[in-house]
Amino acid sequence: MPRKRIVPGRTGSRIAAALPAVLIAMQAGAALGETGERIVANPPELAIERTAPSGGTAPMALPSGVPAAGQEARLGLDIAYFKTRIYNPTTKSHDTVDLRTYNQSLDGPTIRIRPGETVRATLSNDLPDENCILPEGTHNIPNCFNRTNLHSHGLWVSPVGNGDNVLLDIQPGVDFQYEYNVPLDHPAGTFWYHPHRHGSTALQVASGMSGALVIAGDRPPRPNAPGDIDTILRYADGEAFKERILLFQQIQYACRDDQGNIKTRTDAKGNVVAWVCDPGDVGGIESYDQFGPGTWGQSGRYTSINGEIQPVMVDAQAGRTERWRMIHAGVRDTIRMHVVKMSTPAQPQGLEADGHPEWIAANCDGETVDQWQIAADGLTLARIDGAASTVLQPGYRIDALMVFPEAGSYCVVDDQIPASGAVGAADESRRLLAVVRVEGGQPVPNAGAHIKEQLVAATRFLPADVREGVAADLENDLGTPSFVWHRTIGEEELTGQQQLTFSIDVSTANARFGIDHQAYSPDRVDRLLTLGGVEEWTLTSTLAGHPFHIHVNPFQVVRILNPAGVDVTDPAVAYEERLKLEGGDPQYLDLKGVWKDTLFTKQGYQVVVRTRYQRYIGEFVLHCHILDHEDQGMMQNVKIVIPGTSITAGSKGNGHH
Repeated sequence: MPRKRIVPGRTGSRIAAALPAVLIAMQAGAALGETGERIVANPPELAIERTAPSGGTAPMALPSGVPAAGQEARLGLDIAYFKTRIYNPTTKSHDTVDLRTYNQSLDGPTIRIRPGETVRATLSNDLPDENCILPEGTHNIPNCFNRTNLHSHGLWVSPVGNGDNVLLDIQPGVDFQYEYNVPLDHPAGTFWYHPHRHGSTALQVASGMSGALVIAGDRPPRPNAPGDIDTILRYADGEAFKERILLFQQIQYACRDDQGNIKTRTDAKGNVVAWVCDPGDVGGIESYDQFGPGTWGQSGRYTSINGEIQPVMVDAQAGRTERWRMIHAGVRDTIRMHVVKMSTPAQPQGLEADGHPEWIAANCDGETVDQWQIAADGLTLARIDGAASTVLQPGYRIDALMVFPEAGSYCVVDDQIPASGAVGAADESRRLLAVVRVEGGQPVPNAGAHIKEQLVAATRFLPADVREGVAADLENDLGTPSFVWHRTIGEEELTGQQQLTFSIDVSTANARFGIDHQAYSPDRVDRLLTLGGVEEWTLTSTLAGHPFHIHVNPFQVVRILNPAGVDVTDPAVAYEERLKLEGGDPQYLDLKGVWKDTLFTKQGYQVVVRTRYQRYIGEFVLHCHILDHEDQGMMQNVKIVIPGTSITAGSKGNGHH
């Protein structure tokens, strides 16, 4: 099939199909240590060509300060199959896999852009042509797995035309250039990108098609305007804190027999305990029978970090503050991340999945390292808060400052969480995610005091007219209001309300997924909203929990009521009392007033949030971020229109793209 060139010219060279064997054997972000352990680094940075207003080419490195008017950032993402290997801890060997990826890497390259830039991202679909027949009578049967598009998750940009338009269908052999006009007042933070074509989203994301998208920030706060917290995340010499990007993925590959069935291993009772790949097999993700309730646990697969299973993170020093950008780019497993000192330098290789809790209890029993959270879903918090564990649902991002108190090895554990708080709707046992090796540095007895001292000292890099106020906020319980870009929404600002219910109909042989008891239709506008409106949304679920995600505009958490009507975010109620009410699940307790774009909605709870419909008009979607639920109908079309537009919900109206 001849290539359809949608734009004349593109930036980003195509990766050759034939790669050296050494690249097939190892991910770009990892290396083998002296003991054979997998040492993981940050994902590769995507080369970006920056064009100056004069028409010349700016350096590849990020320019200093606000971009000049007219500056463009050009980049390319190539989608193709990539044959590589994934470590399997159960067998102490690597499984060969052939998966759809961006730029020939299990962990997509990191994209760094700036507020004020026009970003031209050329997406090249180099997947093979397929005999794709769209299902008749429904839009919610997974289909056409080699068709794709691109979603910039969390970005505040236009959702129409060449913008963050997830209603596009990019077929094999097509190049398409997206254009993101990032506003000058866009918050700096951690976002991410992934495919979002209805019918193939989960399969492609589960193959590893995802990457970090970082909005870099160096704007100091002003007396009447917020700034970027990046400006105070510095050591005494002015150098930025060491950054680690942790891209969590759940690559649920399978090998199949001659009849096309998933190869499995069963216990004495006939229960599937693992998916297996025999020598010579090549694993893949080619069917939606690899998703669904219970499949993640049955598969025996492990959450990866930057494409590696149970890696070792190195170059950490005692007392040296690091910034961790954590991104849940998986589909089927909740992560409750807990970092704890390892009491003995044991090697976890060869552990069966059900052996993890015992191994962790025996070896990871030292001091907990608190995670000092500075941002949720890319948006800076009003206060830096130390947490013993961080719960990440699919789509979430958390930025945290990490300080290791002394040299040694530390376990990064996916800790237990009750069924009500997990996307799999089942109790989750403990799993080892990684080990951090800390060497050298200076021990610190109190991480919170150490962080406060560093940040207060870094205010000397700020303008004189804000320096004293920012330092005073930090001294007062690590407050950071000068770095919050969205104003709190009060009752008096509201102009309307919305109700939303996640629903699964299990009365028939095949479960039917929907929102408000209605499956998705691309031919229907489910919610018609008015530009400039400010509304309160109440989110509920009738069966299991679902991560709610809405495109374009973020929302602020107002309250979360449990089935007994208790607001579990209310700080007036003691934290320990609320934790007990939640059965030990901390994920809601510190969310009051927090801005997010993705939020888990537990069954039987009422999650109340508020949002503003600002700047952008057009059609986009909201959906469950258990992406196989979205592909099967748990999604709605939303349209923001100019005040006075005379169309109603249910009608596409004029201007549908």
